[in-house]
Amino acid sequence: MGIVNVTPDSFSGDGIGDNTDAAVGQALQMREDGADIIDVGGESTRPGSAEVSADEEMRRVIPVIERLARELDRPISIDTYKAEVARAAIEAGATLVNDVQGFLREPEIARVAAEAGVPAIAMYNHRGREFHDTVGNIVAGLLESVRVAREQGLAEEQIIVDPGFNFGWKDEQALEMLRRLGELRVLGRPILIGTSRKSTIGNVLGGLPVEDRLEGTAATVAIAIANGVDVVRVHDVKQMARVARMADAVVRDWIPEAPGP
Repeated sequence: MGIVNVTPDSFSGDGIGDNTDAAVGQALQMREDGADIIDVGGESTRPGSAEVSADEEMRRVIPVIERLARELDRPISIDTYKAEVARAAIEAGATLVNDVQGFLREPEIARVAAEAGVPAIAMYNHRGREFHDTVGNIVAGLLESVRVAREQGLAEEQIIVDPGFNFGWKDEQALEMLRRLGELRVLGRPILIGTSRKSTIGNVLGGLPVEDRLEGTAATVAIAIANGVDVVRVHDVKQMARVARMADAVVRDWIPEAPGP
């Protein structure tokens, strides 16, 4: 999953504001670099970032999604926790909803996905929650999201889960999450994770700035895949697609391509 941030304040330094042409160009390049899904977001989720209105978020993302729906032969995901934005994005061509609040901020977002017949990602957001046990917290939180989704009419089969790397965790807890990702298989759902350029990587590697976290991201992507993750959400698609292919070859068996004529 390639990340397209249509924001001016992305933590990763790649926010491109409301420049639709630049966003579309970035997405098309990600497709060429190996992205299977493009995730478009119009509100930063970095700590301390200001929330934006649904109208402003839609102003940023809808023109991009409309263009991509015409020009991109890949699924488009809308990164939002707002039901109104998700509905407009689906009407514009999005086919996946990515909610960093796990359907808990606006439960009706799960109904929007259900009515449209599209899958949705429920992320466990640990910000503001009491810590008990890393995996225990994640499993309990995601089961809560699944319960809410069912109440809103979204089938469990339509849900992808995300443990929320660096969303409210201490560095040591985030690393424990990676080590224990296999335990999330108890949920019986596909697993997505987004470690790309996150602060834990910078801290472990001696305070590296965002732009120098490529190798650290690669390590977390490979380990996540080895521990059973199905989707990795990344900024550096070309490099991480190669990491993913190599990790898959080890973990899921590699079948050589048949020689050409």
